[in-house]
Amino acid sequence: MTTTLPPLSIPVTATLVAGGALATHDYSLVHHDRQAALAAGTRDIFMNILTTTGLVGRYVTDWGGPRVRLSSVSIRLGHPVHPGDTLTFAGEVTEYDEATRQATITVTADTDGGQHASGAVVAVLPEDIQDAPAPTTHDKEESR
Repeated sequence: MTTTLPPLSIPVTATLVAGGALATHDYSLVHHDRQAALAAGTRDIFMNILTTTGLVGRYVTDWGGPRVRLSSVSIRLGHPVHPGDTLTFAGEVTEYDEATRQATITVTADTDGGQHASGAVVAVLPEDIQDAPAPTTHDKEESR
């Protein structure tokens, strides 16, 4: 049994792209200087991986609440994200250990242009989470 997280859509602005890059000390010009990005062959400045990673974490904690503890975030980047795009997150709890309350959540982040990021987050969920996943027993049952 799996639990599907509600989608989250984030309008991407130049402020989000440049601010995220600068906040993570990524001073590469393609993240905040439009002329440099155009010269590099992209259509505009584009989001850096650390901003994407932070937004993936936000997506999981928006669902689970501020007491969710992220143990790991592992993502791969695909299609770049530019100002004017909308980044839409989707996720699903694919593994859950009731004893430790540890969940593995697969996450994707898409734009109209394609998939921007995909990966998995391992998180420990608080006891009082409203939408806690059901304990998984499918591993043994589905393999039969």
